[in-house]
Amino acid sequence: MHFDLQALIQTFGYPLVWGIVFAESGLLVGFLLPGDSLLFVAGFLCSLAKTGLDIRVMAFGCFVFAVLGDSVGYYTGKRFGRKLFDKPDSKFFKKKHLVAAESFFERQGKTAIILARFMPFVRTFAPIVAGIAAMRYQTFMQYNVVGGLGWGVGLTMLGYFLGKSIPADQIDQYLIPIVLGIMFISLAPSVFHILKARQSR
Repeated sequence: MHFDLQALIQTFGYPLVWGIVFAESGLLVGFLLPGDSLLFVAGFLCSLAKTGLDIRVMAFGCFVFAVLGDSVGYYTGKRFGRKLFDKPDSKFFKKKHLVAAESFFERQGKTAIILARFMPFVRTFAPIVAGIAAMRYQTFMQYNVVGGLGWGVGLTMLGYFLGKSIPADQIDQYLIPIVLGIMFISLAPSVFHILKARQSR
């Protein structure tokens, strides 16, 4: 996967990375995209002079589009999501779920918005659910910015600094295990939660 990402990023540059960051943060199809590994590889490529990519431009753009994506997700949930619950209860959309979501975001919403950034699948739906639950936008935006900074800039800079610390002739030797490790760490909380929920049931 990392070789595909390298080739794509080197070919399409900043627009590709920023577009994927925005889509994964704010569009429902985004949960299929490789956000964590993409950011790391993008930062890593910025450490290589031959790519011509500037880490300052890359990291700033990732931050901006992560925040914009979550904002779009929030407004999508607020504008369209609540209407699903105005209808009679169905198999998937029940008013009790909306009440539970509102209660959750009152108690845990701030932490959830930040932590969701680092969890594949969850980061796509968290801002949408926050909008559906009518979380106060000013509060959402504050933690959206914090989460976007930690995720969009943090992972990109991690890739950059690791790229600077690895000898050029050993890049391929280290990059594959690192990317696989990031994917495993990103997926681990979600898998643990699913297994725990099944055990509880």
